Amino acid sequence: MRLHTLPFAVVDVETTGGQPGGLDRVTELAVVTVQEGVSTLAFHSLLDPGRPIPWHITRLTGIDDAMVRGQPTFADVAGEVAAVLADRVFVAHNARFDFGFLSAEFGRVAPHPLDGIVAGQLCTVRLARRLLRHLPRRNLDSVAHHYGVTIDDRHRASGDALATAAVLQRMLVDLARQGVDTWEELDAWLAAGTSRAKRRRALPASSDGADGA
Repeated sequence: MRLHTLPFAVVDVETTGGQPGGLDRVTELAVVTVQEGVSTLAFHSLLDPGRPIPWHITRLTGIDDAMVRGQPTFADVAGEVAAVLADRVFVAHNARFDFGFLSAEFGRVAPHPLDGIVAGQLCTVRLARRLLRHLPRRNLDSVAHHYGVTIDDRHRASGDALATAAVLQRMLVDLARQGVDTWEELDAWLAAGTSRAKRRRALPASSDGADGA
């Protein structure tokens, strides 16, 4: 199947911290579906994490305990979220983070793991490392700026998910220009880039902190 016809689900989560397998939980979730050039905000909700939100997270996201009090828990929305994600390619900017948190949330309340719900995974940070090597940074702000995408409500789930969806669509155009038109071609293209990166990592190098959300 050609990339531009694949059903994608672009996800962003806001959380109480960085440990999905520990005490940290999701405080906000958005899913934007993308197919054949059409992006739709299919799900968005604040969520009650069942634990206090640290002050430094509130400073970053603007989400505090009062905002999530009385909101649904993940268990309340798990079925709806699963229906939106089902048989779609899971996409996020730093997908390991978002997929890790949703996997942990589904693992607590659902009979089926997230791996069995989605059709695959795609990380726009990983794409940016190859498509946009000339950029000094590949976080969402930098990649969105490169593509002329405005991020409304930065560090909130719907704003970041909509921006990532717009970035994804521009990346699909860039991939087509490089002759990468199918999922199989994309998989091979990314694998080739990983092999080259491993060879480069055999030499001493410093990190520029260029990746991440």
